[in-house]
Amino acid sequence: MGKHQRIKVKPPLVRYNLLENIKITEFYVQRRQFLSSLLASVASLLVLPVTEAKAQPLVLGIFPRRNIKLTHKLFTPLARYLSQQLGRDVIIETSKSFDDFWTNVKQRRYDIVHFNQYHYIVSHQYYGYDAIAVNKELGSATIAGSLIVRKDSGINEISDLRGKTILFGGGRSAMQSYISATWLLRQGGLNAGDYVEKFAINPPNTIISTYFKRADASGSGDVVMQLDNVRQRIDISQLKYLAKTKPMVHLPWAVKNNLSDELKDKLKMLLTTLNNNDEGKKILNLASLDALVSVQDSDFNAHRKIVTDIYGDDYGISSME
Repeated sequence: MGKHQRIKVKPPLVRYNLLENIKITEFYVQRRQFLSSLLASVASLLVLPVTEAKAQPLVLGIFPRRNIKLTHKLFTPLARYLSQQLGRDVIIETSKSFDDFWTNVKQRRYDIVHFNQYHYIVSHQYYGYDAIAVNKELGSATIAGSLIVRKDSGINEISDLRGKTILFGGGRSAMQSYISATWLLRQGGLNAGDYVEKFAINPPNTIISTYFKRADASGSGDVVMQLDNVRQRIDISQLKYLAKTKPMVHLPWAVKNNLSDELKDKLKMLLTTLNNNDEGKKILNLASLDALVSVQDSDFNAHRKIVTDIYGDDYGISSME
């Protein structure tokens, strides 16, 4: 009897334990697979915002050197080209006035920005922008500040502007049209109060107004008089340069310094090699540019000297805020 009981009892015990072990093993395998799947799902959720952030559109800000409609016409092809090359949207923005534009710079709204040399000097110092290129226009990558008068005005020296009305383009942050022009006046012996200071919306309007005798002189960059939107509206042969600064590097393009080094380098490469291919040359031509030339921050030291002479060591920030 005992022997029969041993045969009958032991096999069920062995089989039961074996099945239980299999069940336990299957449970842990399934649990491990579930946890792995869950962790993968969580990881994908954590990565998603970073991926989406990289795909956010880049904002290209263009300063109001020209009116809004013309600015968009000239630079939309460039924005489209950058978008195609980078594989992400590039949105072009401009403003009606220098003040509105400058507010956007201070708020670091623009990822890529084209502005004047004063804007760059201040934005590099205070708002984290780095220059990567400058314009080459009409065969030159430099520009000078100038004072322009009519040839028949009887004004032949800066001292002749005493008591006269001088029209500056774009406000007190306009590098060539106001700061450099004011520096020329100071070099010629005229101080604030020795002449009537008025402002136009942009530099071309100062020259056009001077041509039509609405002002005695205009302050602008020396190349502005050669722009198509000026030459098509007035006879520039009736105007002359009363004074000019020495040539300095042209209007800059800068990038926000928190962009990745890879993106900044690629943007610089794309901009400064436009004149190396047919598509790029067409884009430059549409924007009234010969090329975009590589620069570094020290190239703007001559502008810094003029700005400091007019506004002081803080570049006029304390008086403009």
